[in-house]
Amino acid sequence: MPRTRVGVWFIGARGSVATTAIAGCAAVTAGLHPPTGMVTETEPFASAGLPALPDLAFGGHDTAACPLPKRAERLTAAGVLSHGLATAVATELAAADAEIRPGGPLPGETRDEEELIAAFAADLTDFRRRLDLERVIVVNVATTEPASGGAGLPPSTLYAAAALRAGCPHVNFTPSTGLRHPALATTVTASGLPHAGRDGKTGQTLLRSVLAPMFLQRALTVRAWSGTNLLGGGDGAALADPAAAAAKNAGKERVLAEIFGRAPEGEVHIDDVPAMGEWKTAWDHIAFDGFLGSRMTLQTTWQGCDSALAAPLVLDLARLTARAHERGLTGPLEELAFYFKDPDGDTAPAGLADQYARLIAFAARLGEGR
Repeated sequence: MPRTRVGVWFIGARGSVATTAIAGCAAVTAGLHPPTGMVTETEPFASAGLPALPDLAFGGHDTAACPLPKRAERLTAAGVLSHGLATAVATELAAADAEIRPGGPLPGETRDEEELIAAFAADLTDFRRRLDLERVIVVNVATTEPASGGAGLPPSTLYAAAALRAGCPHVNFTPSTGLRHPALATTVTASGLPHAGRDGKTGQTLLRSVLAPMFLQRALTVRAWSGTNLLGGGDGAALADPAAAAAKNAGKERVLAEIFGRAPEGEVHIDDVPAMGEWKTAWDHIAFDGFLGSRMTLQTTWQGCDSALAAPLVLDLARLTARAHERGLTGPLEELAFYFKDPDGDTAPAGLADQYARLIAFAARLGEGR
């Protein structure tokens, strides 16, 4: 099969997730690390016709000025990247950084919404043309924005509108509004572009999507399910805003409600702990009834590095969406629900095992006729 170059355009391109994804792609391509955590590098996807990792080109929008090589050094100091990796892939990081354009709205912004959308779309078109790319996939990995409700379009929706205008499929790995703003409903349908989202499933909710079906299938009654998240970094600071935390928690709670058909008692709390840096701890307390009303509990603790958990999934999603676009698929890619707390579409299952089965079937569909 002929090889084609595919662009991956990150919204939040100088953040931890994007930096880790770009560095990771370069490291795996060079044979410096195995593709741990990349589902698309497992056997069921070998014949799906996905773009190869060496054929991905990176760029993006960001309002931050810290260049990717420097950002990678900071991630090394935080223990996210192994020592020496940032130096080993410095050329690839610099090349991607050269393709990052100013995002917005910036402080003191004078451009209106239409001007911002037009500028963002022009950046995408220029990226595709200059690098001779077959297609460009826009992936939102920016910091969570507060739940939409005010006047005007939120930044995530401005970027999403630009993606549609430039003919680029869109993946929303954040809880932000993105394509789901009512103002874009008609445009999304008319675009004929595939899209996927919302809010990547990397830790606490991943575990919930496994455990909740277990309780349901074993006919054990869950009375309450409470959770706490401790995290630092940019996400911790952003989610200290109650409006942003509400957008994040909605996806966590949705998984339980869909699996059980009701929402158990209990809430999820998010605490900003700056000292934790790039790491997070998620704790859940599950109260359930057994035979003859015996009361029991299960507690889980998940500790991990969010950007290292998210980066391989982001690369998976870019590759799968690119192949779906190549095959002419349109609309919500419900088969990618495996990766999200709040997937696009109306028929995606909520349990991880069912989602995985559907993803594997999708991989086989993508590979048909090769």
